[in-house]
Amino acid sequence: MAYTTIKKPSDYFNTKLYTGNSSTNNITGVGFQPDLTWLKCRDDSHNPIWFDAIRGVTKRLQSHSNAEESTVSNSLTSFDSDGFTLGSSGGENNNGNTYASWNWLGANGTTSNTDGSITSTVSANTTSGFSIVSYTSTGSNATVGHGLGVAPAMIIFKRRSGDTEHWLVYHKSLGATKNLKLNLTDPENTSSERFNNTEPTSSVFSLGISGDVNGGTSPFIAYCFAEKTGFNKFGSYTGNANADGTFVYTGFKPAWLMVKRTDSYGEWVILDTKRADVPNANITDQVLYANLSSVEYSETQGIDLLSNGFKVRESGAGWCNASGASYIYMAIAEEPLVGDNPCTAR
Repeated sequence: MAYTTIKKPSDYFNTKLYTGNSSTNNITGVGFQPDLTWLKCRDDSHNPIWFDAIRGVTKRLQSHSNAEESTVSNSLTSFDSDGFTLGSSGGENNNGNTYASWNWLGANGTTSNTDGSITSTVSANTTSGFSIVSYTSTGSNATVGHGLGVAPAMIIFKRRSGDTEHWLVYHKSLGATKNLKLNLTDPENTSSERFNNTEPTSSVFSLGISGDVNGGTSPFIAYCFAEKTGFNKFGSYTGNANADGTFVYTGFKPAWLMVKRTDSYGEWVILDTKRADVPNANITDQVLYANLSSVEYSETQGIDLLSNGFKVRESGAGWCNASGASYIYMAIAEEPLVGDNPCTAR
């Protein structure tokens, strides 16, 4: 059984759906002031866009692209106590378009971290295991403090300026000798130049000399996620090409799930309970991609999000269940299985 100190996961992560208006748009109902907001249009081809409180409002990164950070004055203009405010920019707020926003709570403030050889600026929520880390690269092997107090299970890196580098992903199931690119469909890559063949520790992550994590003297951002029992889970599974697919135990009912095939090409697929075709149904089949600007679409079967994990239902679908294929996942809880606020089966 999974036990958690987090009674209400939506106090730390929440999916908020909204409709654009091409004007000032105050999005409320998130439940907290986000430190990271990731936006994606559902019904038109707009890019997946990331904003965070360390880089500052109007500073935009796009996970379908290796492009540098851009400043868009009418994009996300403020992080608010119960959500965020948008300007008229079409990628985030086109009139009549529907959007999903995925929101994480950090510290609602920053600290200077000197645990590593590179001093970092950190917004860390040690309860939920999430931190945003800003650092300046050196081009030499280095370490960077992340502020979580436990080793991250997944880290997403992006060079902000100085060159057009891919988004790099560390995932505990692949280890520190391998990496993935969030903006591409590529299979796992083996390299000692990304993480210096060194697993993250409870205080720092390690960097090699690759330009996509530590090139030149450029600003970088890293989003770090540590595993917290009953709140989030990071792991892997093997597909079986059967509608009675693999069951993955997480210890909670997932609210949000991202899956990526690692042994071959495949999209970064995102599912969440807020966008389900049938409210409160187990099957979650409305797909958005972390690495594409394409519109949301419905899978035939999708994935069952259950009270204690998820079960793949797509027979032979390459994105989640090809025979013998390897996948990694990141899951965040809607409700814990056991605790002060236990879930019930749907």
